[in-house]
Amino acid sequence: MIRPLDTSYVYTLPFAGDAALRRKYQVVKDDIPGNFRFGLLLEVLDIVAGDTALAYVRRFYPEGEVVTAAIDNVVIRSSAQVTRDVVCKARINHVGTSSLEVGIRIEQPTADGGMRHVSSCFFLMVARSGVGAGAVSLKLPPLEYADEVEQRRQAKARSRREEFKVQQKTALQPPSADEYAVLSALHRTQDQPGFAGLRVGRLVTESWERMFPELEKVPQSIFGGHLMRRAYELAAICAELVAPGRVVIVAVNRINFLQRVHIDDKLHFTCRVIHTGKTSVSIEADIERISRDRTSKALSNTCLFTFVCVDTEMRPQPVPPVYPTTYAEDALYLTAYRQRSEHLVAKEQRLGAAGKCAN
Repeated sequence: MIRPLDTSYVYTLPFAGDAALRRKYQVVKDDIPGNFRFGLLLEVLDIVAGDTALAYVRRFYPEGEVVTAAIDNVVIRSSAQVTRDVVCKARINHVGTSSLEVGIRIEQPTADGGMRHVSSCFFLMVARSGVGAGAVSLKLPPLEYADEVEQRRQAKARSRREEFKVQQKTALQPPSADEYAVLSALHRTQDQPGFAGLRVGRLVTESWERMFPELEKVPQSIFGGHLMRRAYELAAICAELVAPGRVVIVAVNRINFLQRVHIDDKLHFTCRVIHTGKTSVSIEADIERISRDRTSKALSNTCLFTFVCVDTEMRPQPVPPVYPTTYAEDALYLTAYRQRSEHLVAKEQRLGAAGKCAN
């Protein structure tokens, strides 16, 4: 049997010794905190997750392929520095019937010889065989979870999948009394004479792009990392419609891959502000694919990003509230509101647990 430890894979971006690579990953030429192109890192992470999953699948199916199905809960714990190497440590946490969860921990070396935790992310990959309409899922042998750490990671992987199913059901639930009060207050404010607030219906950015053969990764499918990067970059521009200063990414809440994107598809990217907290901005990004002959149109990806507004020293800065108007906008606002509330509760619990350990 194969253990998760046996699937380990490490990939390093050698920034310390590669000036050209450093320049490629810089947001601006100036030396500023957080000067790192996170969108390019998303591309690398998709490759690392794919290579890790593919190595496992091809132990059993030499012609097998893997495709990205989703990315869950990428939380940025500290800003990456473009002057230091970025180390991506990947491992398969759980294998289902035909799916695999690949966990990736992103670290950077510190001046004292240690490693700083930048972020962790979890990719859900699916094993496939064949192309186009003839593609089928592959049944995968399970892993052996031998020690406590491997068993705990497997349990967390299962828990993440169940939590997502719960979130999907919760999104369809009507607002609670407290949530209704929040939405009602936002609507009453818009009815006041002289209202000059930011309505979410006007906080939208759009872009179009044609898919070319150079972007193909899996046969007849476009590289998912490219789609994520483009969605992220447009989402960051959208966040700037609200934030008075610079915005930096703090979380990729979820990215779903609903349909394959093919060569010569035309893609329509749409990003919209759906919620703001005290210093944060939540952006929903959708990607719609339109076939070459324009006879088919479908939603290929949905994404939810959270940014925070910061000053020149990376200190969080306040952002103005935004106001939903329609039922659809209320629903999106509520989704982000609930996720933010869950995040704050989880953060409080972590701090509480850390305090107990310190005592």
